[in-house]
Amino acid sequence: MLELNVNIKNNETSYPIIIKNDDISNIKSIIENKIGTNKYIVIFSEKVYKLYSNELKFPKNQVFILKDGEKEKNIKNYTKILDFVLSKKLTRQDYIIAIGGGVVGDIAGFAASTYMRGIKFIQIPTTLLACVDSSVGGKTAIDTKYGKNLVGAFYQPNYVLINANFLKTLDERQFKSGLGEVVKYGFIEKSCNPEAPAMLLNYLTEHSEKILSRDIMTMKELIKMCISLKISVVEKDEKESGLRKILNFGHTYGHAVENITKYKKFTHGECVVEGIHFALNLAFKLNLINKEYKFLCGDVLKKFNFKQIPQFDKNKIINIMTTDKKATQNKIIFELPTEYAQVKEYSFSPNELKTLF
Repeated sequence: MLELNVNIKNNETSYPIIIKNDDISNIKSIIENKIGTNKYIVIFSEKVYKLYSNELKFPKNQVFILKDGEKEKNIKNYTKILDFVLSKKLTRQDYIIAIGGGVVGDIAGFAASTYMRGIKFIQIPTTLLACVDSSVGGKTAIDTKYGKNLVGAFYQPNYVLINANFLKTLDERQFKSGLGEVVKYGFIEKSCNPEAPAMLLNYLTEHSEKILSRDIMTMKELIKMCISLKISVVEKDEKESGLRKILNFGHTYGHAVENITKYKKFTHGECVVEGIHFALNLAFKLNLINKEYKFLCGDVLKKFNFKQIPQFDKNKIINIMTTDKKATQNKIIFELPTEYAQVKEYSFSPNELKTLF
């Protein structure tokens, strides 16, 4: 078992993150020991519930099942979850538990943040993407017709329990989607923690075969490395007022691709990888990085055989990026690589960006 701790100093919040690979059937007893006599409801991903309900054995009358897919992270389902919680008469001392990927964690967390102005919340991520990213750091949200994650709150969980054995049944495309966020950490490692040695890019290169074969001990170590980097950022900047923006590396262009394809054609991780390619090319054009580093980064990405995404009309992409929640004063914000495992924020007007495409 590996244990990490998040300590948000500005609001005196702290919580443990446990990384295990024991029997999944142990999760229910771990959770019930954690929460004691308090009541709880569990919000499950539909796919995870079908695969693991017999092992997890949570009472059916305490379970809310959410269909899979980004489109389910909407205000209608958010309201249904609140109605379900209200019907169970949970108090602020009780718990909402999310078991699934990022969609389940995001919507369950937002419901937890708003129910009675805040109920206790536990994250049990089952996808690689949720393990290394969305389950840690307190971002919760739902989508609207105007865009992704535009309605939400910063709301830290009370406990995060990661069991790497869930990755065994994750379909290949979703596993690769999670790897998109994993490699992102390699490119920003020194920016996350300047005092630590930059090891992740080397680890990804040297252990690529074990990672792709989902070797459990390798995956536990990889998850720990990524979460440690995110913790070092979130502890200093919980609400993305400064340092936390580096976690958006690859996301400005990536979110635009998700938007233009209506979140249906490509996974989040695939779009992030495309955003990383875009950022590398943009940084190279601006002489922020040299050819050797650009090729090194490209070689790391090639090792994981990410899905190729076609080019889109630049005017449409730029127009979408101007509405991104990170944009400010009609400037499009990018985190761009500058040195080995480091990025820096740059802003461009739409016209400036058109000349650089």
